[in-house]
Parts: sequence; C-alpha cells; structure tokens
Amino acid sequence: MLWQRLITGPLLIATILGLVWLDGRLEEAAVARGLPPGLVLLGLSALLSLAIAREVARFLRSAGLPASTGSCILAALLGLAGTVGAALVKEPITAAGMVATAAVLMLIIALLRMARGREPQGSLMLAGGTLLAGVYGGVLLGFWMLVRLEHSAWLLVAAILTTKACDTGAYFTGMAIGRHKMIPWLSPKKSWEGLVGGVVTATVVGAAFAHFSTELPNAADHVPIWVGAVGGALVALIGQAGDLAESAFKRDAGLKDSGRMIPGMGGVLDVLDSPLLTGPVVYWLLRAVSTA
Repeated sequence: MLWQRLITGPLLIATILGLVWLDGRLEEAAVARGLPPGLVLLGLSALLSLAIAREVARFLRSAGLPASTGSCILAALLGLAGTVGAALVKEPITAAGMVATAAVLMLIIALLRMARGREPQGSLMLAGGTLLAGVYGGVLLGFWMLVRLEHSAWLLVAAILTTKACDTGAYFTGMAIGRHKMIPWLSPKKSWEGLVGGVVTATVVGAAFAHFSTELPNAADHVPIWVGAVGGALVALIGQAGDLAESAFKRDAGLKDSGRMIPGMGGVLDVLDSPLLTGPVVYWLLRAVSTA
C-alpha cells in the first residue's frame, strides 16, 4: 500500500544513512587495528545475503523445484565470503583459489543436501538452485563490498541511489507518456518511454553525484562528471535488466512479491533487484577509471 511505502521508504533511507555514517566513523579505528574498512556494511551485507537466499529458496519451491533454505543460505554466505576474502589476500593465485573453492563448496552443499534426502530425483535442479542463491545472495553483494574496500561508503550510496533513480524516472515517465510496451509478456507496465526516462534520470543523477564527489576527502572518491554520466546510463540499463530478471523469477514461481519483510515494498529482492546486478558494473567502471 502507498501509505506503507511512504512510512517504510524514509525509515529505510534513514537507517541506511545511519549505518553508512557509523561505517565511516569506525573506518579509521578498524584500519589502525589491521582490519579492512567497511565492517559495518559487511555485517549488513551478511544479513541481506541471508534474507536474499531465503527468498530465492522460496522462489524455487513455489516453482515446484527442490530447494533447501539452509543450503541456499550457506551458499550465499560462501559467495559473499569468497568474494570479499579474495580481495583481502595479496597473492592473486590465492585469491582465485578462494573464489573457486567457494563455488565448489556451494556444489558440495547441494550434493550433501541431496544425499541427506536419499532421493536423486531433482538433484540437478537442487544444485542449480543452490548455485543461483550463491551468486544472487553472495557474489553480487560481494561486488558492492569490493567497491567499499577501495572507496568511501558515501560513493557506494551514491551509486545505489543513481541506480534507484532510474526506477523513479522510469515510473513517472511511463505514467506520463508511456505508450509502447517494452516486454508485455513479462512486465506489462514497463514502456520504452519509461526506460528512456529512467536512463536520462540516472545519467543526470550520476553526473550530479560525480560533480559533488570532489567534496569528499578521499581522492579515490573523486569521479569525473563524464564517468558519472556514463556510469548512470550503464547502471540504469543493467538495473532494469535486474528488475526484469526478478520479474521472471516471480512469474515462474507464481508470486507477486519476493517476500513480506518490508511493509509496502515486499521482500528484500523487490528492493534490491536492480542494484544487485549493477554492483559489477560500478566496480569495473571505477577500476577502469582508477587505472587509466
């Protein structure tokens, strides 16, 4: 309901900003003790990873596929730990081994779950679903933590807000002038006009955040305006793909929302469907700029 969104939205924003502020405040003390930055956001990511894995397991079961909530949670946490842990080791070969080991352990977890049930029927789907939870609930969140390890939490928030700006721009543009349906068989309300409006909005917001990024104390957070604009357009397009991917999951499962954890908004995936897929884009774009 709209009134629930009007209450939940500001509360979520206030909570996130509070956690980001706390994360920044504790960064200096953490680094002084030999710990990596972003510990508060890492804890938040672990909680989100758990919630996303539960929702993925719900999708799978609702679609009539075998799924274990516990296995999905373990796989998601492995994906997150493997991605972040690999960034903290110095030797590239060790980092590659950590990521590969996390993927193998996800598969082993699925096989052990199959053996526990003593039923080989559906084992392929169980393995595939467990790996999906590992990627969606772990690896994709891990990319945002990789961004945090090299940049301030405020830059991370700016990138996420730029992604969500596309959703807002697409919604209002589609409501005002949307005439040509984009993918009616998957998302009947989305229009090509809305997509254009969303991309333009995200491009402007990304450029604006880049302009003000020079006010941040860390030089690594200073983003050229053209990078903010290009990045805004890219995250808008990829974010819409993430939104459509979740729509496909929900339709296959016969569900309206991914969950009921967030009043008025549904589940965690209903809120993070677009930012999840944009994490790799933001990470590689910032890496490309920093090494250019």
